[in-house]
Amino acid sequence: MGNRLYLDHAAATPMVEPAMAAVAGAMADWANPSSPHAEGRAGRAVLEGARTRLIAAYGWAGDLIFTSGATEALGIALTRAEAARVLVSATEHEAVLRAAPEAERLPVIEDGTLDLDALRAALASGPSPALVAVQWGNNETGVLQPLGEIAAIVHEAGGLLLADAAQMPVGWDDDDLPQHHADFVALSGHKRGGPPGVGALLVRDFAALRPSGGQERGYRGGTENVPGAAGFVAAVGVPEDLIDLAELRERLDHGLAAAGAERMGADAPRRTPTIAAYRMPGVTAATQLIRFDLMGISVSAGAACSSGTMRPSHVLAQMGVAPEAAAEVIRVSFGRTTTAADVERFLTAWTAIRRESGGTVTDGDLRI
Repeated sequence: MGNRLYLDHAAATPMVEPAMAAVAGAMADWANPSSPHAEGRAGRAVLEGARTRLIAAYGWAGDLIFTSGATEALGIALTRAEAARVLVSATEHEAVLRAAPEAERLPVIEDGTLDLDALRAALASGPSPALVAVQWGNNETGVLQPLGEIAAIVHEAGGLLLADAAQMPVGWDDDDLPQHHADFVALSGHKRGGPPGVGALLVRDFAALRPSGGQERGYRGGTENVPGAAGFVAAVGVPEDLIDLAELRERLDHGLAAAGAERMGADAPRRTPTIAAYRMPGVTAATQLIRFDLMGISVSAGAACSSGTMRPSHVLAQMGVAPEAAAEVIRVSFGRTTTAADVERFLTAWTAIRRESGGTVTDGDLRI
């Protein structure tokens, strides 16, 4: 689309070429992998090969169910885990809140991380085992949850931990990752450069999940999406330069701070290198989105699933951000193709919009 700048990778990142090739190859020679004939067995081999490679890519010590995406993966765990009740962080993705509407919601503190004292109290106040759902990295702010601490609290109380890791890059070298601590992990293909319509649920022990019959080890019905699985695993094999992306995000943080922006979750101990949310005081998010789009830049206001309706962000509300301030926040998210020149272009555009609104910007502070 010409010289447009795409900075909405948290909604969906463009498919990488190996994923497109893998999908096309699987479609050209596709057969139902549950069929007993030679073609079906060939399809089964492709599916199981993708399963094995994806488990290895995430360093998972367990099994994997292919799903239609992270939303379905979350729904399977939330509704079929062997648990007496469900507890969810109040800043979870809408997919979690919709799948578990009766779940007890756990508060976060102002930096966006889970209130661990509230978690302990909730676990001690009701029946066990409890399933606790926590998002690894928030899809609106990029704030990372202390999963190691959370898991220790949950497991000490005899509970199970479900981690929404739809936004988690592959290849991150960190002891606090979901695969090291969670009992269930939800993954998304199109967030990692794979095709839409495919995801996965990592399951540490199938004894903790009620079967439903059908395919996928008996835990999901429906014909398996072999081309999607092939594309997903091909995508995670393409490296993401997380160190470089973290440096770019730092450049953007400093540049926007100098230009008068307010970063959401600025006090959080840790954030993902690919997602951040910024407030432009005095300019609504709706106005910003229009102006950026006219300048050839794609960003979003919060989660893609709600930005089209411009509903208030429940994430920012739970973090104590005033409604009028939350209405001035946009999300910027990076991907494999993001460069230093892209960051400079966005800074220039943000500054121009800020000036148009009457805001004060110090030119000398904008270059890092």
